[in-house]
Amino acid sequence: MEPISQAIEHSLAVAEALYNRCQMVKTNRRHSEKLLARTADLMNVLEDMREQEDLSDDADLVLRGLKSLQKTLRSAEELVESHDGSGLLRRTLHATSLRESFESLDRRMDEAVQLLSLSLQVRQERRKERLKDEPEEVKTRREDDEDRTSHLNTGFLEYKRKLCSSVCAQSQFICSYDGTSKFSLDVIYTDCELELAEDCIEGQVPLDLEDILGPVGTLNEEADTILVSGEAGMGKSTLLQRLHLLWAKNESLRDFFLLFPFSCRKLSMERRELSLRDLLFFHCCWADRDQEQLFQFILDNPHLVLFTSDGLDEFKHSFSDEQRHCCPDLRAPVSTLLFNLLQGCLMKGVRKLVTSRPLALGPSLRHYLRKEIRLRGFSPGGIDSFLRKHHDPVSVVQVSKSLHGNTTLLGLCHVPVLCWIVSKCYKEHIRRNGDLHTTTDIFVMVLQHVLYCKDAKRHSLGNCWLQEHFLTIMRLAQLAFEGLESSRYLLSESELRSRGFTEQDLSIGVLVQITSHLSCPEPHFEFLHVTMQCFFAALYLVLNNDDLFTVKKFMKRVSNWSGNDRDSGQFPAAGRRKTLTSETSNHRITSRFVSGLLSQRHRVLLLQSCPTQMLKTKSKQAAKSLSTSLRRHFNSMPKPVAGEKKSLHAMPNFIWLVQCIHEMQDSEVARDAVATFEGEHLKLTYCNIGPVECTALACVLQHLKNPVGLQLDHNAVGDVGVEELLPCLHVCCALYLRNNNITDAGMAKLIEKGIQCENFTKIALFSNKLTDDCTHHFAHLLKSKQNFLSLRLGNNSVTAVGAQCLAEGLQHNRSLQYLGLWGNDVGDDGAVALARALENSPSLVWLSLVDNGIGDTGAHAMARLIERCPSLEELWLTKNCITREGVESLFQAIQTNSSVKSLWLRGNTLSPEEEEELTERDKRLTF
Repeated sequence: MEPISQAIEHSLAVAEALYNRCQMVKTNRRHSEKLLARTADLMNVLEDMREQEDLSDDADLVLRGLKSLQKTLRSAEELVESHDGSGLLRRTLHATSLRESFESLDRRMDEAVQLLSLSLQVRQERRKERLKDEPEEVKTRREDDEDRTSHLNTGFLEYKRKLCSSVCAQSQFICSYDGTSKFSLDVIYTDCELELAEDCIEGQVPLDLEDILGPVGTLNEEADTILVSGEAGMGKSTLLQRLHLLWAKNESLRDFFLLFPFSCRKLSMERRELSLRDLLFFHCCWADRDQEQLFQFILDNPHLVLFTSDGLDEFKHSFSDEQRHCCPDLRAPVSTLLFNLLQGCLMKGVRKLVTSRPLALGPSLRHYLRKEIRLRGFSPGGIDSFLRKHHDPVSVVQVSKSLHGNTTLLGLCHVPVLCWIVSKCYKEHIRRNGDLHTTTDIFVMVLQHVLYCKDAKRHSLGNCWLQEHFLTIMRLAQLAFEGLESSRYLLSESELRSRGFTEQDLSIGVLVQITSHLSCPEPHFEFLHVTMQCFFAALYLVLNNDDLFTVKKFMKRVSNWSGNDRDSGQFPAAGRRKTLTSETSNHRITSRFVSGLLSQRHRVLLLQSCPTQMLKTKSKQAAKSLSTSLRRHFNSMPKPVAGEKKSLHAMPNFIWLVQCIHEMQDSEVARDAVATFEGEHLKLTYCNIGPVECTALACVLQHLKNPVGLQLDHNAVGDVGVEELLPCLHVCCALYLRNNNITDAGMAKLIEKGIQCENFTKIALFSNKLTDDCTHHFAHLLKSKQNFLSLRLGNNSVTAVGAQCLAEGLQHNRSLQYLGLWGNDVGDDGAVALARALENSPSLVWLSLVDNGIGDTGAHAMARLIERCPSLEELWLTKNCITREGVESLFQAIQTNSSVKSLWLRGNTLSPEEEEELTERDKRLTF
């Protein structure tokens, strides 16, 4: 034991010297800080080893490891010393040799950390074995462990290096959506907005990549599966690719020694029955040696392993929790393996990260989720960052200027795939100068772009470009439609040849080749994005002249699926495919494109290849189908409870129908669709509504005959979405926008429009990003609108300054009944200003200043308000800093005002005895 102890102490001394030396380096910080972090990791491991009671079992292994480590540490110290002269550093800062030296050291030190950590972990497993009651069995297992460990340390590290290399090779580059070029993911990756799903208790907090697998938002501690959900084109696959690359480069997810990535689209092609071992080594990375020991290590240490599955909504097999499979060595269909992995029946403890569209997973599978994280697409800053990474500065200015001049298009660019299309086709976009309003417009533009690039000799496609490329387009369109109908997203090269595809067809870039694996060595192709496949499927439905009723039957079928299956929590029956229904989502996307292609704005283009009468008939069929479906949705509204408004709690089917109507860009269709709506309140909470959906809502709702309350709480409206809602604000008597990432800038535009709308009388903006800067706009609104009834700004960042500004507007308003400012920071000064402004209010009924840091000074001001405001019924001062003195003044005040029904004071600085005494004195005091 003595030699090992000495070796550990000597290694620690060398590591500490290197750590101190790195801290003193003042230049070339990027390399030195990375080396500093790696040294700290090694020191932690060495400290753990020093605390071990007995290391004799692995004496030779540990001594070899420590000897190698000391040599590495000395090399590192020499390298730092040799480059720690400012003159030398300046000369060598960008030298390739310096970078390679540091990178070599980093790899060697990383291997040392892994090796020593693994040794400690195996020792801990042995210790558990020795505590068992059967000595002979324990002895046998210990001997097996010793035999296994002597080979595993080297074999494990070799396999991990191979796995990292494989994952890095798959993740390092990202193809452009048109398949014409590759980009380094490190260079062009742009972060998207991440947030917890609505049922996570923490509420919406900013998240980064580390939080995906971290503890934040955990709902079910016993489950192992984490879902990242997002609509088509939101960047789910790219996000997963980014995580893979960060793990392979040891820059993130360091808690996981092994990561196995799967594509559900590729797994759907697997026809063989496989064991878990086959799944890992066939589909991810083959183990050249020690496969048995490696697999046993995975089984013994599930907490060190991460499985990722991309595109669970595209998996072609039905989910069933009746087919249990717990044995990792037995073969079973891939679907059985996958679903039992997600449930935890197989490989309990392994963390599973899956991506899918939000509505594709039913309740039976969601039961096994640890947590769900929503991918919201680009923020406004993310759009700008994306453009900077893809264009030169001059082009960035041009594209950005054009986008910000068209908020509808800016809203569409929050979806990464659409942002890429606009970015890629920016010359065509600028030439159109504001002529892009719908998703269909954008995809027609990208089709023109790829055809133009195909025929580079031509300066322009001309007006008959669709007819000129009709055969190629229809081959792609038929392929897309049939693939959509059969849930097929991968096609073999031989199948494409049999369909008459030529090299010229493939060179367009609409179809891209994917990497093959052992189960399908033949080259396979897929559409560059599923939304592009949906667009071509729509082209087939519109341009196919064989059946006049193709569009009518398709729209009716999708409407029936959407209304009867998805919104009710039911899934298509066995004869109508599977439970993981990407079909429903893909058919909805396709129907939106069908609606857009049949709009008047694209009719001239389609008339080149489709008879006029047939096109008109299909357009009328689509419009009638949408109007009928929306009316049926309205008729499903339950009768209101006595005393409540007639309310429609819209389901995803409603959003889809509204988007289809918007794509048609026909005000008559929109007006006819909402003609029968008789509701007074439209509830659209938790519907994943972003700027794109806001555009569609405004397009349709502006034609309502009577004012409604529009509730959009817990969505992703943002400032751009707020601006897109303005065309329908005149029919909104109330607007609820809780938790929508809205800032002062978006609110300024809303209020400017709202002042002009007679019906607009209520607004609720809890939990947004509002500050004092927005309060002067609200003050102006209160001065201008003497019919305004309710203003709720809870849980924002309004201080005393904002409250004083708001008070200026309140002084001139004689209609406001409800004012909510809970969860801000107005303090005593703000409370005094508000009280003075409201003292003579003839209308105020309800006031909330919960959790605002108000003390006795503010309480005295509120007491004067109570005495002078005969209309006040409820005052909320919960969770403030009011003492007995302040409460006494409030108590005295309510004795003079019988209209006050309740005064809430729970959570102030009173003892339980004082609270009980005061409650006895007046039951209106609530603690």
